[in-house]
Amino acid sequence: MTIFCICFTKRGQALGERIAAACTKSGDAFSLAIGWGPRKTPLADFTKQAWKKGGALLFIGAAGIAVRAIAPLLESKAEDPAVLVLDENGKYCVPILSGHLGGANALARKVAAICGAVPVVTTATDGRGLFAVDTWAKREGLRIQNLEKAKAVSAKLLSGQEILIQSEFPIFGAAPAGVRVLEGPAPEKADVFVGVHTPKNPQALHLVPRCLSLGAGCRKGTAAKTLERALGAFLSRVSVAEAAIFAVRSLDLKKDEPGLLAFCAAHGWPLETFSAAELRAQAGTFTKSAFVARTVGVDNVCERAAVLGGGDVFVSKTVFPSVTLALGVFPPALHF
Repeated sequence: MTIFCICFTKRGQALGERIAAACTKSGDAFSLAIGWGPRKTPLADFTKQAWKKGGALLFIGAAGIAVRAIAPLLESKAEDPAVLVLDENGKYCVPILSGHLGGANALARKVAAICGAVPVVTTATDGRGLFAVDTWAKREGLRIQNLEKAKAVSAKLLSGQEILIQSEFPIFGAAPAGVRVLEGPAPEKADVFVGVHTPKNPQALHLVPRCLSLGAGCRKGTAAKTLERALGAFLSRVSVAEAAIFAVRSLDLKKDEPGLLAFCAAHGWPLETFSAAELRAQAGTFTKSAFVARTVGVDNVCERAAVLGGGDVFVSKTVFPSVTLALGVFPPALHF
């Protein structure tokens, strides 16, 4: 984690330097800004820059200073970074924003342990020692598709009710108190659905593991919009969430294809390419094409590329105008 800290007194500076040394030693990146004296960093500039970079913000000073500084920048629970306040005497560390998704609660406990402070964590589930589904999702690398549903899940737990989780992949370890994993076909009852497909219960909180690779083949000069149309039709046909895809994979002959590069950039996906020899060496049963073999030296591009490195074919080769797509799955190891 990258931590951006600002202090407003000499005592606060000494405390910040102490925290910086400990955090740096544990592997965190730490930047300490001085908000007092003749060479002080303007508070507004510090806040805007740190906010833009996406790290956690730690204010060593009064809570009101932090509240006024961040107020103009607030966007949403899903987007806002962790924000913490620590008094200059190092007595109380208070996470005031993004306690779960941004990791402010966990960071407050860490900072408190460094300086002997009391972590003042005010989120209800933490206060009662209950399962926090958004914290768990972040830890397990699950993407939350409908964050507004998380409130209903927490409300059930806080009212003493059990929440039901349905998962397309095994979840190892004992379920926390108040949580039961559904076994067998009963997805319509799930409060939380973990998987790459569309939930059967539209009211369920949908958590998506990034475990699918998109194998892609395309003709030379294929435009990004053609790939977009193919992707939309493909995912709709198989009811798979786009958020489950972690990369696009193809033949190395396509590594400089403008349309494919633009398509990947638009989705924030890396383009991973492999030689024909690497693809031919991939074991498995694939949809073969003699024409493709004669043209590029391997009988199938999209399926072989999608599974290279230990995956399995999840959705086999599907043909669209100028484009072929397939999905490979790399099952996640999920734990409570």
